[in-house]
Amino acid sequence: MNVAAKNVLITGAAKRIGAACAKLLHSEGCNVFLHYRSSVAEAQQLCDELNRLRPDSARIMQADLLNMAELKAVARAASLAWGGIDVLVNNASSFYPTAMADVSEQQWDELLGSNLKAPFFLAQALAKTLVDNKGCIVNIVDIHAERGLSGYPVYSIAKAGLVAMTKVLAKELGPEVRVNGVAPGAILWPDNDLSEPVKSEILQRVALKRSGEPVDIAKAVLFLIKDADYITGQILTVDGGRTLFC
Repeated sequence: MNVAAKNVLITGAAKRIGAACAKLLHSEGCNVFLHYRSSVAEAQQLCDELNRLRPDSARIMQADLLNMAELKAVARAASLAWGGIDVLVNNASSFYPTAMADVSEQQWDELLGSNLKAPFFLAQALAKTLVDNKGCIVNIVDIHAERGLSGYPVYSIAKAGLVAMTKVLAKELGPEVRVNGVAPGAILWPDNDLSEPVKSEILQRVALKRSGEPVDIAKAVLFLIKDADYITGQILTVDGGRTLFC
């Protein structure tokens, strides 16, 4: 796929990995539709920055993707922005610990909703334009989808579901639409920062002995969009070798 002038919807695009994807794809000539939930200042700043580089190449929209009406509104607005969507990047995600004994239905619904339900229904809502444009979907999953992260059972279950969804949708939407995923490892520390000893212990179990950067994930996303014409239903792990260790 030649990505120049392709139209991309990125969820959770205001910060971190989502913003890195937006900047890299925009630099390749894409138009980017930036969804955000609460980070309005960051989203507006990023949109303004990209539009200064190329007028009317970026737009933003706020939505709670757990609300089906708002989710469908995002899909509709993104489809109308430049006459269709070529790429959907499902990046938006809730991430927080949940003790097994204390998990509430609200926590279950929020973690499954943001990490699994919303990506599915966005894919459903955009299926026609993606098929018409022979587009692709890239889901941001997690290395802990394969081996659950202790203390994060619901999040891990949700990401495992997203991996399964990636493979199922590759069948359902093929041959016109490719569907793949990127599984980050130690890329960004959580917003509630970890102590230095904990970070050091984690990095000792990474073959490259360092954390990655959001752009490392963005490059993998770009590869799956641009240079992976015969790849679908696959998960590309970008973890510095973290999954080589227990």
